Amino acid sequence: MSNETSPADAPEIVVIGAGPAGLTAAYQLSKANRTCTILEATDVVGGISQTAERDGWRFDIGGHRFFTKVAPVNAFWHEILNQGEFLLRPRMSRIYYQGKYYDYPIKPLNALRNLGPVEASRCVISYLWAKIRPPKDQSTLEGYVVADYGRRLYEHFFKTYNEKVWGISPSKLSSDFGAQRIKGMSLFHAVWEPIRAQYLGSRKDRSKQVTSLIEEFEYPKFGPGMMWETCEQLLIRAGSEVEFERQVTKINRIDAGATSVVTVDDSGNEQVYPADEVISSMPFSLLVKAMDPPAPAEVIQAAEELHFRDFLTVALVVPEEDGFPDNWIYIHSPDVKVGRIQNFGSWSPYLVKDDKTCLGLEYFVFEGDDMWTKDDEDLIELARRELGVLNLVNPDAVEAGYVVRMPKAYPVYEEGYQKRVKVLRDWLGENVPNVHPVGRNGMHKYNNQDHSMLTAMLTVENIVEGAGHDIWSVNVEADYHEESGTPKGDTGGTGRDAPVLPARDRT
Repeated sequence: MSNETSPADAPEIVVIGAGPAGLTAAYQLSKANRTCTILEATDVVGGISQTAERDGWRFDIGGHRFFTKVAPVNAFWHEILNQGEFLLRPRMSRIYYQGKYYDYPIKPLNALRNLGPVEASRCVISYLWAKIRPPKDQSTLEGYVVADYGRRLYEHFFKTYNEKVWGISPSKLSSDFGAQRIKGMSLFHAVWEPIRAQYLGSRKDRSKQVTSLIEEFEYPKFGPGMMWETCEQLLIRAGSEVEFERQVTKINRIDAGATSVVTVDDSGNEQVYPADEVISSMPFSLLVKAMDPPAPAEVIQAAEELHFRDFLTVALVVPEEDGFPDNWIYIHSPDVKVGRIQNFGSWSPYLVKDDKTCLGLEYFVFEGDDMWTKDDEDLIELARRELGVLNLVNPDAVEAGYVVRMPKAYPVYEEGYQKRVKVLRDWLGENVPNVHPVGRNGMHKYNNQDHSMLTAMLTVENIVEGAGHDIWSVNVEADYHEESGTPKGDTGGTGRDAPVLPARDRT
């Protein structure tokens, strides 16, 4: 049976959001000879995968390594951009704490040399003590890590960084996060096993140790936004429309499903888009709350209780010699607020200018908090000072600064979030079956870019071919984008590297 549809009887398809999931869906539709209207709330494509640009400087928001085990996604990337538009980049990152920089992943000789004999001995004693007197409560991330590494290494490597990223003490995070993130590692595995494999083991042992992490990845020369800017142009040529600054305010529905999408622009002007099918990457909670007639009170309540962690980057221009070779450095020091620092010049020389580079200091925040609402100049001054505290760059070497805010960067996994998402899923599937959530925010699922794209690809197959894919089974484990082994698929857990937070601690 043919899937060809003539223009006269083709369904009207609206795609909400011009990030990776939304544009992937639109592009896959174009390959099936279907056009659509893409509605984007901002003035740029790419979502969190955009390349922000200020005065000719380009910034990758959060850092995007183009590495995937999903063959259709890899094919998509190379269909949009030709091979000459990709760079092959080395993977390098380090950890900063106690005034020193540690290789990441941890290399035993480097770690022991930095710790020094006294502190290294204390860490071993702390580890042995944890084996003799393990924490009584190992249901938390803190208890889990202390049991496997000892309290001193927990304080060095785990406590501060997780507090920065998630805004909560590891003593209140579930141990499930530790089980996923650390995968049963211990001080013995972290220190002894690499030494054994390197110096005492067989060639096969050493090979496993060296190749356990990807060492290089592809990267669009002008940043990840280059992918989505090119995709946008291809869609327009194929007959689809991309409309910017169109905030979705309402989705009209009848018993059979959605009938139209209503947007408002910056001037308050409304526009209605008839729709036979809606593919949505807008935040799942906001999608459900936009339904008219509205969903029942218990569904709205479940939507209200889904939250996000937000993100801002302070980009500082410095002389090229003040850069570093890492893609980014994880900042475990409690002396500063910054959680991670990118060197955009290490991602691509096309992001920066001759003889200069740009460092992106990343802060994990909640929209509306003190950090989020600071003036740009105050944030730039804070970032300059923190470079000095870290002894990474002399603050006087900073020549210019820029701030990029990214709301709703990370879906927050609070206690009970799975039940809330299921309430929304079940209601939507029963009452508005022609509305299809896709992507990270669209499904409130902390996926990487490639898996967000895959949800869009499978959704299009469901619409065009009636394929019956369960897109909610698309997932990725914490180590997916780093390890070279085969992913184990959806375990029913949180998926990517994100903890479940206690709901009572989030307001």
